[in-house]
Amino acid sequence: MLIEAIGDDPDREGLTETPARVARMYDEIFEGMRYTNDEIADMFNKCFEDVNSNDLVLVKDIEVFSYCEHHLALMYNMKCHVGYIPNGKVIGLSKISRICDMVSKRLQLQEKMCADIAYIMQKVCDTEDVIVIIEGEHSCMTARGIKSRSAKTRTAAVRGLFDTDHDLRSEVYNLLK
Repeated sequence: MLIEAIGDDPDREGLTETPARVARMYDEIFEGMRYTNDEIADMFNKCFEDVNSNDLVLVKDIEVFSYCEHHLALMYNMKCHVGYIPNGKVIGLSKISRICDMVSKRLQLQEKMCADIAYIMQKVCDTEDVIVIIEGEHSCMTARGIKSRSAKTRTAAVRGLFDTDHDLRSEVYNLLK
């Protein structure tokens, strides 16, 4: 129906297998829609306990992409930055990237991505002290509508000490420069 709606012939040689390819692609890029935040937390709950550190852990520049739920438009050049203060355990670093990846595989709002990743990190790491910052470009703004080619969107979910300790929050932002 989409091929017809944009004025092409779905029976044209180059398009006959396109619907099946697109269905397989959607199954892959929207995998995160099959799981709740709690299920994602359970999937990637690989922590090391008895850690006597309450120092900042920050993973930056986790590359993801997603799709805007308002236009089904690509959100691209996205980087997630995730920080937390351990509370007796630390998560395996690759699991932070996996959490960001799985959350991004949904029809999404960037603001909601931040909140979902923060929630999952709080649950897995058993800490209130989490910060998630995402920056990215949205093709619903850069390629259509206003066509603001250089517009970037930055959102943050700030929880626990990152909300109340402005020096700690500033430390994170300085580390991201």
